[in-house]
Amino acid sequence: MNKPFHQLPQWHDVIRQFTPNWFTVCMGTGILSIVLAEFSLVHPIFWQLGAGLWVFNGLLFILFSSLYGLRWLLYPQEAKQIFAHPSMSLFLGTIPMVLATLINGALKYGVVLYGAAIIGVAEWLWYLDVLMAVMVAFVVPFCMFSCQRHQLQQMTAVWLLPIVACEVAAASGAVLLQHLPVSPHAVGILFGSYILWGISVFPAMLILGILFLRLALHQLPSQELAMTGWLAVGPIGTGALALLLLGQQATRLLHATHFTGLGEFLHQAGVLSSLLLLGFGVWWLGIAIMITLKHAGSHLIFNLGWWGMTFPLGVFSLATLQLAQQLQLYWLLNIGYGLAILLMLLWGVVMSKTMAGFYAGRLFFSPCLNLYLQQK
Repeated sequence: MNKPFHQLPQWHDVIRQFTPNWFTVCMGTGILSIVLAEFSLVHPIFWQLGAGLWVFNGLLFILFSSLYGLRWLLYPQEAKQIFAHPSMSLFLGTIPMVLATLINGALKYGVVLYGAAIIGVAEWLWYLDVLMAVMVAFVVPFCMFSCQRHQLQQMTAVWLLPIVACEVAAASGAVLLQHLPVSPHAVGILFGSYILWGISVFPAMLILGILFLRLALHQLPSQELAMTGWLAVGPIGTGALALLLLGQQATRLLHATHFTGLGEFLHQAGVLSSLLLLGFGVWWLGIAIMITLKHAGSHLIFNLGWWGMTFPLGVFSLATLQLAQQLQLYWLLNIGYGLAILLMLLWGVVMSKTMAGFYAGRLFFSPCLNLYLQQK
Protein backbone atom coordinates (compact mmCIF):
# COMPACT_ATOMS: atom_id res chain seq x y z
CA MET A 1 0.00 0.00 0.00
CA ASN A 2 2.34 2.71 -1.23
CA LYS A 3 0.90 6.19 -0.73
CA PRO A 4 2.13 9.69 -1.49
CA PHE A 5 4.39 11.02 1.23
CA HIS A 6 1.96 13.79 2.12
CA GLN A 7 -1.00 11.46 2.60
CA LEU A 8 -1.46 9.71 5.91
CA PRO A 9 -2.58 6.05 5.77
CA GLN A 10 -6.21 5.28 6.56
CA TRP A 11 -6.60 3.90 10.07
CA HIS A 12 -8.58 0.86 8.97
CA ASP A 13 -5.69 -0.01 6.64
CA VAL A 14 -3.22 0.50 9.48
CA ILE A 15 -5.18 -1.83 11.75
CA ARG A 16 -5.63 -4.51 9.10
CA GLN A 17 -1.96 -4.42 8.08
CA PHE A 18 -0.51 -4.01 11.58
CA THR A 19 2.01 -6.70 12.50
CA PRO A 20 4.02 -7.38 15.68
CA ASN A 21 7.32 -6.42 14.06
CA TRP A 22 6.30 -2.84 14.89
CA PHE A 23 7.08 -3.66 18.52
CA THR A 24 10.78 -3.69 17.57
CA VAL A 25 10.45 0.11 17.57
CA CYS A 26 9.53 -0.07 21.27
CA MET A 27 12.34 -2.54 21.95
CA GLY A 28 14.98 -0.21 20.55
CA THR A 29 13.48 2.84 22.25
CA GLY A 30 13.10 1.02 25.55
CA ILE A 31 16.68 -0.20 25.71
CA LEU A 32 17.97 3.28 24.85
CA SER A 33 15.93 4.77 27.70
CA ILE A 34 17.69 2.39 30.11
CA VAL A 35 21.15 2.96 28.62
CA LEU A 36 20.78 6.73 28.99
CA ALA A 37 20.62 6.34 32.77
CA GLU A 38 24.19 4.99 32.66
CA PHE A 39 25.31 8.47 31.55
CA SER A 40 23.68 10.22 34.51
CA LEU A 41 27.07 10.55 36.21
CA VAL A 42 28.31 12.46 33.18
CA HIS A 43 25.40 14.93 33.30
CA PRO A 44 21.97 14.78 35.03
CA ILE A 45 20.23 15.65 31.77
CA PHE A 46 20.79 12.09 30.55
CA TRP A 47 18.63 10.78 33.40
CA GLN A 48 15.88 13.22 32.42
CA LEU A 49 16.17 12.24 28.76
CA GLY A 50 15.97 8.57 29.71
CA ALA A 51 12.90 9.15 31.86
CA GLY A 52 11.21 11.08 29.07
CA LEU A 53 12.03 8.37 26.57
CA TRP A 54 10.65 5.73 28.96
CA VAL A 55 7.33 7.60 29.20
CA PHE A 56 7.24 8.06 25.41
CA ASN A 57 7.94 4.36 24.91
CA GLY A 58 5.11 3.46 27.27
CA LEU A 59 2.69 5.53 25.21
CA LEU A 60 4.05 3.96 22.03
CA PHE A 61 3.54 0.49 23.49
CA ILE A 62 -0.06 1.32 24.40
CA LEU A 63 -0.66 2.60 20.85
CA PHE A 64 0.83 -0.47 19.19
CA SER A 65 -0.93 -2.85 21.60
CA SER A 66 -4.23 -1.12 20.84
CA LEU A 67 -3.69 -1.39 17.08
CA TYR A 68 -2.75 -5.05 17.29
CA GLY A 69 -5.61 -5.78 19.68
CA LEU A 70 -8.04 -4.10 17.29
CA ARG A 71 -6.74 -6.25 14.48
CA TRP A 72 -7.58 -9.38 16.44
CA LEU A 73 -10.97 -7.91 17.35
CA LEU A 74 -11.97 -6.67 13.89
CA TYR A 75 -10.16 -9.18 11.66
CA PRO A 76 -9.74 -12.34 13.77
CA GLN A 77 -9.55 -14.78 10.85
CA GLU A 78 -6.81 -12.74 9.22
CA ALA A 79 -4.92 -12.08 12.46
CA LYS A 80 -4.64 -15.75 13.42
CA GLN A 81 -2.84 -16.50 10.16
CA ILE A 82 0.28 -15.25 11.86
CA PHE A 83 0.82 -18.66 13.51
CA ALA A 84 1.21 -20.26 10.09
CA HIS A 85 3.58 -17.63 8.72
CA PRO A 86 7.25 -18.69 8.96
CA SER A 87 8.69 -15.25 9.69
CA MET A 88 6.02 -12.92 11.07
CA SER A 89 5.08 -15.33 13.89
CA LEU A 90 8.63 -15.00 15.25
CA PHE A 91 8.00 -11.34 16.08
CA LEU A 92 5.47 -12.30 18.76
CA GLY A 93 8.51 -12.57 21.00
CA THR A 94 9.03 -8.83 20.76
CA ILE A 95 5.92 -8.06 22.82
CA PRO A 96 7.12 -9.50 26.18
CA MET A 97 10.58 -8.04 25.53
CA VAL A 98 9.09 -4.56 25.20
CA LEU A 99 7.16 -5.07 28.42
CA ALA A 100 10.41 -6.03 30.17
CA THR A 101 12.08 -2.77 29.12
CA LEU A 102 9.09 -0.84 30.46
CA ILE A 103 9.29 -2.72 33.77
CA ASN A 104 13.00 -1.97 34.06
CA GLY A 105 12.32 1.68 33.24
CA ALA A 106 9.60 1.80 35.89
CA LEU A 107 12.08 0.55 38.49
CA LYS A 108 14.81 2.91 37.32
CA TYR A 109 12.75 6.06 36.73
CA GLY A 110 9.25 5.42 38.04
CA VAL A 111 10.29 4.89 41.65
CA VAL A 112 11.82 8.36 41.69
CA LEU A 113 9.00 10.00 39.73
CA TYR A 114 5.98 8.27 41.24
CA GLY A 115 7.08 6.71 44.51
CA ALA A 116 7.73 3.23 45.88
CA ALA A 117 4.19 2.07 45.09
CA ILE A 118 5.27 1.46 41.52
CA ILE A 119 7.46 -1.44 42.68
CA GLY A 120 4.35 -3.53 43.37
CA VAL A 121 2.95 -2.67 39.96
CA ALA A 122 6.26 -3.60 38.33
CA GLU A 123 6.28 -6.95 40.15
CA TRP A 124 2.84 -7.92 38.86
CA LEU A 125 3.78 -6.78 35.37
CA TRP A 126 6.87 -8.97 35.63
CA TYR A 127 4.71 -12.01 36.35
CA LEU A 128 2.66 -11.17 33.25
CA ASP A 129 5.85 -10.72 31.26
CA VAL A 130 7.14 -14.13 32.36
CA LEU A 131 3.85 -15.78 31.39
CA MET A 132 3.91 -14.18 27.95
CA ALA A 133 7.60 -14.99 27.38
CA VAL A 134 7.18 -18.66 28.33
CA MET A 135 4.07 -19.03 26.15
CA VAL A 136 5.86 -17.54 23.15
CA ALA A 137 8.96 -19.66 23.80
CA PHE A 138 6.89 -22.85 23.51
CA VAL A 139 4.04 -21.98 21.16
CA VAL A 140 5.98 -20.29 18.36
CA PRO A 141 8.69 -22.98 18.03
CA PHE A 142 5.96 -25.64 18.11
CA CYS A 143 4.24 -23.86 15.24
CA MET A 144 7.58 -23.84 13.41
CA PHE A 145 7.80 -27.60 13.91
CA SER A 146 4.18 -28.45 13.10
CA CYS A 147 2.49 -26.05 10.66
CA GLN A 148 5.16 -23.88 9.03
CA ARG A 149 7.56 -24.53 6.18
CA HIS A 150 11.19 -23.55 6.74
CA GLN A 151 14.33 -23.98 4.68
CA LEU A 152 17.94 -23.63 5.83
CA GLN A 153 18.70 -21.22 3.00
CA GLN A 154 15.94 -18.86 4.19
CA MET A 155 16.90 -19.06 7.87
CA THR A 156 17.92 -15.79 9.61
CA ALA A 157 18.72 -14.65 13.14
CA VAL A 158 15.03 -13.68 13.49
CA TRP A 159 14.59 -17.27 14.70
CA LEU A 160 16.02 -16.03 18.00
CA LEU A 161 13.17 -13.62 18.80
CA PRO A 162 10.65 -16.02 20.39
CA ILE A 163 13.45 -17.68 22.38
CA VAL A 164 15.24 -14.60 23.76
CA ALA A 165 12.15 -13.22 25.53
CA CYS A 166 12.69 -15.57 28.51
CA GLU A 167 16.24 -14.41 29.21
CA VAL A 168 15.12 -10.79 28.89
CA ALA A 169 12.53 -11.59 31.58
CA ALA A 170 15.31 -13.19 33.66
CA ALA A 171 17.39 -10.00 33.49
CA SER A 172 14.30 -7.99 34.38
CA GLY A 173 13.73 -10.29 37.34
CA ALA A 174 17.19 -9.41 38.61
CA VAL A 175 16.39 -5.69 38.32
CA LEU A 176 13.17 -6.30 40.27
CA LEU A 177 15.08 -8.12 43.02
CA GLN A 178 17.15 -4.99 43.64
CA HIS A 179 13.99 -3.41 45.07
CA LEU A 180 12.73 -6.40 47.10
CA PRO A 181 13.78 -7.30 50.67
CA VAL A 182 15.40 -10.62 51.54
CA SER A 183 12.64 -13.23 51.80
CA PRO A 184 11.78 -16.74 50.57
CA HIS A 185 9.62 -15.04 47.95
CA ALA A 186 12.61 -13.11 46.60
CA VAL A 187 14.73 -16.28 46.59
CA GLY A 188 11.99 -17.94 44.54
CA ILE A 189 12.16 -15.14 41.97
CA LEU A 190 15.94 -15.52 41.88
CA PHE A 191 15.87 -19.24 41.12
CA GLY A 192 12.95 -18.79 38.74
CA SER A 193 14.98 -16.23 36.81
CA TYR A 194 17.83 -18.69 36.45
CA ILE A 195 15.37 -21.22 35.03
CA LEU A 196 14.14 -18.61 32.55
CA TRP A 197 17.78 -18.01 31.59
CA GLY A 198 18.20 -21.72 30.88
CA ILE A 199 14.99 -21.92 28.86
CA SER A 200 16.33 -19.20 26.59
CA VAL A 201 20.12 -19.18 26.36
CA PHE A 202 20.78 -22.81 25.50
CA PRO A 203 18.22 -22.98 22.65
CA ALA A 204 19.59 -19.62 21.45
CA MET A 205 23.09 -21.11 21.24
CA LEU A 206 21.71 -23.99 19.18
CA ILE A 207 20.13 -21.48 16.79
CA LEU A 208 23.40 -19.55 16.50
CA GLY A 209 25.15 -22.77 15.53
CA ILE A 210 22.58 -23.37 12.80
CA LEU A 211 22.96 -19.75 11.68
CA PHE A 212 26.72 -20.24 11.30
CA LEU A 213 26.05 -23.31 9.14
CA ARG A 214 23.50 -21.42 7.04
CA LEU A 215 25.94 -18.56 6.40
CA ALA A 216 28.71 -20.98 5.46
CA LEU A 217 26.55 -23.01 3.06
CA HIS A 218 24.31 -20.31 1.56
CA GLN A 219 26.35 -17.11 1.90
CA LEU A 220 25.08 -13.78 3.22
CA PRO A 221 21.38 -12.94 3.65
CA SER A 222 19.68 -10.81 1.03
CA GLN A 223 19.95 -7.03 1.11
CA GLU A 224 16.54 -6.57 2.74
CA LEU A 225 17.58 -8.91 5.56
CA ALA A 226 21.06 -7.43 6.02
CA MET A 227 20.34 -6.02 9.48
CA THR A 228 19.12 -9.33 10.92
CA GLY A 229 22.74 -10.27 11.61
CA TRP A 230 22.75 -7.89 14.57
CA LEU A 231 20.10 -10.01 16.29
CA ALA A 232 22.72 -12.67 17.00
CA VAL A 233 24.30 -10.30 19.54
CA GLY A 234 21.02 -10.05 21.49
CA PRO A 235 20.89 -13.37 23.36
CA ILE A 236 24.62 -13.19 24.09
CA GLY A 237 24.46 -9.70 25.58
CA THR A 238 21.23 -10.37 27.46
CA GLY A 239 22.55 -13.67 28.77
CA ALA A 240 25.69 -12.00 30.10
CA LEU A 241 23.74 -9.11 31.62
CA ALA A 242 21.30 -11.46 33.36
CA LEU A 243 24.13 -13.53 34.89
CA LEU A 244 25.86 -10.41 36.20
CA LEU A 245 22.71 -8.94 37.74
CA LEU A 246 21.43 -12.25 39.12
CA GLY A 247 24.87 -13.03 40.56
CA GLN A 248 24.83 -9.79 42.52
CA GLN A 249 21.40 -10.56 43.93
CA ALA A 250 22.32 -14.17 44.68
CA THR A 251 25.06 -13.02 47.04
CA ARG A 252 22.65 -10.75 48.91
CA LEU A 253 19.64 -13.06 49.04
CA LEU A 254 21.38 -16.36 49.74
CA HIS A 255 23.66 -14.88 52.41
CA ALA A 256 20.74 -15.02 54.84
CA THR A 257 20.09 -18.71 54.09
CA HIS A 258 22.10 -21.90 54.35
CA PHE A 259 23.01 -21.42 50.64
CA THR A 260 25.64 -18.76 51.34
CA GLY A 261 28.31 -20.65 49.42
CA LEU A 262 25.99 -21.03 46.44
CA GLY A 263 25.40 -17.27 46.38
CA GLU A 264 29.13 -16.56 46.19
CA PHE A 265 29.56 -19.20 43.50
CA LEU A 266 26.73 -17.79 41.37
CA HIS A 267 28.25 -14.31 41.62
CA GLN A 268 31.73 -15.44 40.61
CA ALA A 269 30.43 -17.81 37.94
CA GLY A 270 28.33 -14.99 36.54
CA VAL A 271 31.38 -12.75 36.16
CA LEU A 272 33.45 -15.47 34.47
CA SER A 273 30.60 -16.60 32.21
CA SER A 274 29.82 -13.05 31.17
CA LEU A 275 33.46 -12.52 30.20
CA LEU A 276 33.28 -15.51 27.90
CA LEU A 277 29.88 -14.55 26.52
CA LEU A 278 30.99 -11.00 25.76
CA GLY A 279 33.96 -12.38 23.84
CA PHE A 280 31.55 -14.53 21.84
CA GLY A 281 29.38 -11.46 21.32
CA VAL A 282 32.30 -9.43 20.00
CA TRP A 283 32.76 -12.01 17.24
CA TRP A 284 29.10 -11.91 16.23
CA LEU A 285 29.06 -8.11 16.44
CA GLY A 286 32.03 -7.97 14.09
CA ILE A 287 30.29 -10.32 11.64
CA ALA A 288 27.10 -8.21 11.80
CA ILE A 289 29.04 -5.01 11.06
CA MET A 290 30.83 -6.62 8.11
CA ILE A 291 27.54 -7.91 6.68
CA THR A 292 26.08 -4.41 6.99
CA LEU A 293 29.11 -2.80 5.32
CA LYS A 294 29.01 -5.40 2.55
CA HIS A 295 25.43 -4.44 1.67
CA ALA A 296 26.01 -0.72 2.30
CA GLY A 297 27.77 -0.48 -1.03
CA SER A 298 24.41 -0.88 -2.75
CA HIS A 299 21.28 1.15 -2.14
CA LEU A 300 19.77 -0.13 1.10
CA ILE A 301 15.99 0.32 1.27
CA PHE A 302 14.75 1.02 4.80
CA ASN A 303 12.44 -1.45 6.51
CA LEU A 304 11.51 -2.20 10.11
CA GLY A 305 14.25 -4.81 10.20
CA TRP A 306 16.72 -1.97 10.77
CA TRP A 307 15.48 -1.83 14.37
CA GLY A 308 17.27 -5.16 14.79
CA MET A 309 20.48 -3.17 15.28
CA THR A 310 19.28 -1.32 18.37
CA PHE A 311 18.10 -3.73 21.07
CA PRO A 312 20.99 -6.22 20.70
CA LEU A 313 23.54 -3.41 20.74
CA GLY A 314 21.77 -1.91 23.76
CA VAL A 315 21.85 -5.05 25.92
CA PHE A 316 25.44 -5.71 24.84
CA SER A 317 26.35 -2.18 25.94
CA LEU A 318 24.64 -2.66 29.31
CA ALA A 319 26.37 -6.00 29.85
CA THR A 320 29.75 -4.43 29.03
CA LEU A 321 29.13 -1.52 31.41
CA GLN A 322 27.91 -3.82 34.18
CA LEU A 323 30.92 -6.11 33.85
CA ALA A 324 33.29 -3.13 33.83
CA GLN A 325 31.70 -1.79 37.02
CA GLN A 326 31.91 -5.12 38.83
CA LEU A 327 35.53 -5.68 37.81
CA GLN A 328 36.44 -1.97 38.03
CA LEU A 329 38.02 -2.05 34.57
CA TYR A 330 37.98 1.51 33.26
CA TRP A 331 39.11 0.61 29.75
CA LEU A 332 36.16 -1.76 29.47
CA LEU A 333 33.90 0.98 30.84
CA ASN A 334 35.02 3.28 28.02
CA ILE A 335 34.24 0.57 25.47
CA GLY A 336 30.77 0.23 26.95
CA TYR A 337 30.21 3.97 26.72
CA GLY A 338 31.41 3.91 23.11
CA LEU A 339 28.90 1.18 22.24
CA ALA A 340 26.18 3.18 23.99
CA ILE A 341 27.00 6.28 21.95
CA LEU A 342 26.82 4.18 18.77
CA LEU A 343 23.39 3.01 19.92
CA MET A 344 22.22 6.62 20.29
CA LEU A 345 23.36 7.45 16.77
CA LEU A 346 21.74 4.37 15.25
CA TRP A 347 18.49 4.98 17.14
CA GLY A 348 18.34 8.54 15.80
CA VAL A 349 18.82 7.39 12.20
CA VAL A 350 16.36 4.50 12.39
CA MET A 351 13.68 6.48 14.26
CA SER A 352 13.78 9.31 11.71
CA LYS A 353 13.36 6.85 8.84
CA THR A 354 10.57 5.06 10.72
CA MET A 355 8.63 8.28 11.26
CA ALA A 356 8.92 9.12 7.57
CA GLY A 357 7.76 5.63 6.60
CA PHE A 358 4.90 5.75 9.10
CA TYR A 359 3.68 9.04 7.69
CA ALA A 360 3.89 7.76 4.13
CA GLY A 361 2.18 4.49 5.03
CA ARG A 362 4.74 2.38 3.20
CA LEU A 363 5.77 0.43 6.30
CA PHE A 364 2.32 -1.07 6.87
CA PHE A 365 2.41 -4.44 5.18
CA SER A 366 1.22 -7.78 6.50
CA PRO A 367 2.73 -10.73 4.58
CA CYS A 368 0.54 -13.21 6.43
CA LEU A 369 -2.55 -11.27 5.31
CA ASN A 370 -1.42 -11.36 1.69
CA LEU A 371 -0.83 -15.10 1.95
CA TYR A 372 -4.31 -15.54 3.46
CA LEU A 373 -5.98 -13.52 0.67
CA GLN A 374 -4.15 -15.52 -2.00
CA GLN A 375 -5.43 -18.76 -0.51
CA LYS A 376 -9.06 -17.62 -0.47
